[in-house]
Amino acid sequence: MTRIASVATHMISVPRPHPLWTAQEEMRAWSVILTEIKTDDGLVGYGLIHGAPMPRICEWVARFAEIVHGMDALAHEAVWRRLFALTTPRPGAIEGNDGPPPLPRGERTQIMSAIAGIDIALWDLKGKAAGMPVYRLLGGENRALKTYATGAYYRIGASNAVYAEEMARFVELGYRAVKVKCGAGSPAAEAERIAAIRRAIGDAPDLMLDMNAPYDLEECIEFAHRVEPSRIFWLEEPLHWYLQPADFALLAAATPIPVAHGERELTRFTVRDFITIGGIRFVQFDATRAAGFTEALRVAELAEQHGVMVAPHTAPELHGHLVLALPRCAWGVESHGGPETDPVGAGLFHDHPVLRDGYLYLSDKPGFGLDPDWGFVEKYRARS
Repeated sequence: MTRIASVATHMISVPRPHPLWTAQEEMRAWSVILTEIKTDDGLVGYGLIHGAPMPRICEWVARFAEIVHGMDALAHEAVWRRLFALTTPRPGAIEGNDGPPPLPRGERTQIMSAIAGIDIALWDLKGKAAGMPVYRLLGGENRALKTYATGAYYRIGASNAVYAEEMARFVELGYRAVKVKCGAGSPAAEAERIAAIRRAIGDAPDLMLDMNAPYDLEECIEFAHRVEPSRIFWLEEPLHWYLQPADFALLAAATPIPVAHGERELTRFTVRDFITIGGIRFVQFDATRAAGFTEALRVAELAEQHGVMVAPHTAPELHGHLVLALPRCAWGVESHGGPETDPVGAGLFHDHPVLRDGYLYLSDKPGFGLDPDWGFVEKYRARS
């Protein structure tokens, strides 16, 4: 039996040349946590975590490492259930009879991120043990992956022309679809900004809007009507964080633009109601933020049953394997351009998906096919 021998984390942070904003928060660095699991028979698996605060997530990974030590490294379901069970009350748990006491509710986001990093690394191990890429392990076949580039993060004082030029450059790189950060201004001002971008990229590319939860329902319906002439492919995270699936369903009924959501959800249980009520057409569950690849597969199965498309948030080098395994219900993956706009994606691994004619191509190496560049890791290693 291949058993888990050790679990390690590596915090990586590349400073940005200048701060950028979404509608919600400032961004001063490109950051990620690399997880590394070694087995007693010499295999090594890698995973990624996108979350914050990174030191606290790494502390949870270290605590979980003690719990999963010696478990079967190929039994990802058993490991997932063991860790997820710690988030709820269990008979005898407060006396310490079944592992640690229930984990604190206030840290569920960081806890689910830690589970994600362990789970993804186990999937990498599983593929390597089988000698095949993860997508083939899941029954998929390699093919061109539809992708889009995300940009137009806010820069204080930048004009609409600056954002339009930025997105046009993505099209020049070969992308056939682009996604624009928006929502920091009024519906009228944002519609003008988006119209300028549409004029710059032309009629052919798909244009998505990543809104980061800026509006209440009434404002968002107004916004949707204002941007409809710009031929928008989807509205992503359009409503305030506290609004629920019923509100998304009302929005979906008020505009022909499809709604996308899911990257901030922690489990399939919260994603479920967005799907079943008809509130979204695209589900964007992010396995690197919460719960891992195992839970992402469950979300994908639910989406397919209800005619909802899977379009995972970020990390195409990982999520691409999920998309390749889901030919009926997967739309594509998210990218962020080249080394200047995504230095972590371009530099963390020696090999990464290749962009050609608007599509990404994964390798056929075992696991996720990712070999860390340890020189890059050391150069940009973040300290606690």
